[in-house]
Parts: sequence; structure tokens; C-alpha cells
Amino acid sequence: MQLSRLVYSYRYDLSISEPLTSMTESAELEVKDNEYCVRYHPETKTITFQGELQLSGMDEYAPIMSLLDEVVNQEPPVLTLDLRKLEFLNSSGVNVLLSLVIKVRDKKTMQLMVEGSENIFWQSRSLNNIKRLMPTAQLNFT
Repeated sequence: MQLSRLVYSYRYDLSISEPLTSMTESAELEVKDNEYCVRYHPETKTITFQGELQLSGMDEYAPIMSLLDEVVNQEPPVLTLDLRKLEFLNSSGVNVLLSLVIKVRDKKTMQLMVEGSENIFWQSRSLNNIKRLMPTAQLNFT
């Protein structure tokens, strides 16, 4: 199995109406493997999960947890989790997601939106636990 890695890619956006000194840097964070991809899109404040996440225990989830922690530490007012293309998530992965929910809830300045698929079995069973941990979270199933 290939080890996961956290990749930082930087894009520079230049607004034409602003002087050159106002160039801003935004980091797109990514952890991926042959089986999955977790990516943070700073322009939309969205973390997308794709593929199948069935890593063996919390140690193997550490790179993903680091990505999630880094995003939460930025404290975006609204954070969206897009899980619609995450076909499978094992119990360790569910624990990682629920840990993220608790961290967002504890910030008190952040709102959480979760996009899920009603056609993916694990999501219909597990994602409702997010509302138990953070009643203000918004769950949207498509």
C-alpha cells in the first residue's frame, strides 16, 4: 500500500482592480492514495472526499487528520464537507469525521455543512450522528 501524503499546492490570485501589492496566496491541501482523495478547496471552504477510505486504524488516518486540523485552525465561518463521492468509509474513518465535527463545534465561530449522497449506504446510516454532536450542522443529501 502506498503511504498517504499531505500535498500543499499554492495558487496566486491577482485581482485586476487591486494594485500588484495585493496578491493573495491560498493553499489547496490534499491527501491522496490510489483508493481515495481528500482535498481542501480554500476558495469555497470545502473539503471533498472521494473514493474508498478503509485505512487500518487511526495511525494511517493521521495525514487526513492533519489536513482537517489545519483547515479548522483557519476557522472559516462556514466549512463544507462534500462526501457525495466517498463510496466507503470504515469505522476509523467515521471516528475521524466525528472528531472533526467536535472540533468545529468547539470553535463556536464556525458552521458546518455536510453534502452527502442518499444512494451510498454508509452515509445514510452514519451521517445523522453529526446532528447529535452538532445540532446546528446542516446535512444535505442528494
